[in-house]
Amino acid sequence: MRFYDREPELEILRKNKERSKDTAVFTVITGRRRIGKTALVRESEKDNKFLYFFADRSSEALLCEQLADAAMRDLGIKLFHSGRFQQLFEQLMVYGQSNNFTFMIDEFQEVERANKVIMSHMQNLWDTYKSTSKINLIVCGSVHSMMIKLFSSKQPLYGRATSKFNIGPFKPSIVKTILKDHNPNFKPDDLLFLHMVAGGVPKYIEEFMDAKATTFEKMLDHICSPGSLFLTEGRDLLISEFGKDHGTYFSILRMISRGMTKETDISNVIGKECGTYLEKMEKEYNFLKKTRPITSEGNSRDVRWRVVDNFLRFYFRYLNGNQSLIEKEEYGLLKEIIKNDYPQYSGQVLEDYFIRKIAEEERFTEIGSYWDRKGENEIDIVVINDLDKKTTVAEVKRNPKKANIGDLKERAAMARGLDKYDMEYRILSLNDM
Repeated sequence: MRFYDREPELEILRKNKERSKDTAVFTVITGRRRIGKTALVRESEKDNKFLYFFADRSSEALLCEQLADAAMRDLGIKLFHSGRFQQLFEQLMVYGQSNNFTFMIDEFQEVERANKVIMSHMQNLWDTYKSTSKINLIVCGSVHSMMIKLFSSKQPLYGRATSKFNIGPFKPSIVKTILKDHNPNFKPDDLLFLHMVAGGVPKYIEEFMDAKATTFEKMLDHICSPGSLFLTEGRDLLISEFGKDHGTYFSILRMISRGMTKETDISNVIGKECGTYLEKMEKEYNFLKKTRPITSEGNSRDVRWRVVDNFLRFYFRYLNGNQSLIEKEEYGLLKEIIKNDYPQYSGQVLEDYFIRKIAEEERFTEIGSYWDRKGENEIDIVVINDLDKKTTVAEVKRNPKKANIGDLKERAAMARGLDKYDMEYRILSLNDM
C-alpha cells in the first residue's frame, strides 16, 4: 500500500530538517503501535540517507552493538564503545558538527529500560553540543505511558524537545479513499467493517489491502484465519503497557467493549473498585474516554466509559473472550459469532463513524451524544456551534426507513440546554457514508 496523508506531520518534519542545517533539532513522536510513526519518518527522509536505529528490549551493551552496526550500515561510519550508550551518542553529536544528518531512534522507551541513567547522559550531551551539532534527532515511542513520563517535568529530557506531536488514526475520508483505490465498487458495509476493525490505523488497513481483503466477507475471512495478525494483536499491543496487572485491565476493557459502561456496574462484576484502573487507562494510557451528556456540566457524575480505539473495541468484544475457539482453530464458529452480532454492533460503530466524519468536515465547538438522567431520552449525535448559535441533532440507523424525524424532534425538544440554538435535524444511515 502506498503512503497516504500525514501532510501536517510531514511539514513539521520538513521544517525541522531544514532547521537542523544550522543547529541541533530534537523531535518527539508518539502514537500507538501500528499507527505509522516509522513510515512517516521514512517518507520524510526518502530522498536522504539517515541513521535508523530500532531499540528492542535488550541490555545496554547489546543496544550499543546494534547501534554501531546501524551507523556503519546507514552512514558508513565506525563508532567505538565499551558497552555504554553515551559514548555512541556523543560520537554522533560530534559527527553532526560537520555533517547534517537525521538520527531516528524507534521505540525510544526501550533505551531507558536498558539503563535509566542513559537519559541523564543524553541530556548532558545534548546541552553540550546542541548549538554546534547539525543533528536532526527524532525519537519515536509506542508505549504511551513511558513516553509521557520520559519527557515530563523533573525528568532529564524535559524541555529539550524542539517539537512533540502525536500521530492519530487516519480520518474517515482517508480510509474511504484507500478502500476506493483498492475496491472502486465497495459497498457501505465494506467501509463500515473496515472502520469497525481498523479504525484508521494504517497497519491494519494495509494488512487488508495487501491481502486483497476489501469486502466485508473477505475481511472477516482474513481475520478468522490461521496466523492472522488480528487474533493476538490486542494482547501483544497491551501486555507491555499493563505488565503483571494486565488481567484486571483486560477484564475492564472486555466489559466496556461489550456494552457495560458504568463504573459501578464494572466494579460489581470484577469484585473490586475499578476507578483507579479507569482513570489510568484514560489519563496515562489513552485507551478510554469518559463521556457525559453533551450539555451537562464537566463535574457531572452521569458518566459512561468507552474504549477510544476501534480495534481494541473489536478485539475485546469478539477475540479476547473467544481464545478457546482460536486455540482449537474453530475459525468457522468465530466467524459466525462476529457475523451474528454484526447488525447490532455495527449500528454503534456507525454512530462513531459519523461523529468522526462530522468532526472532520464541519464547523463546531462541541460534538457528542445526549441522554437524560434516566438514560431514556437519547440522541445519537449532537453537534453544537456556539459561534453561530446553531446545533444539529442526528439519528443514526443502518436503515433510514427505521428512523422517524418526528420522534427525533420530540426528543430534541426535551433535551436540556438545546433550546437556545437554531436546530437542524438529520437522519444518517449507511447511504450517507
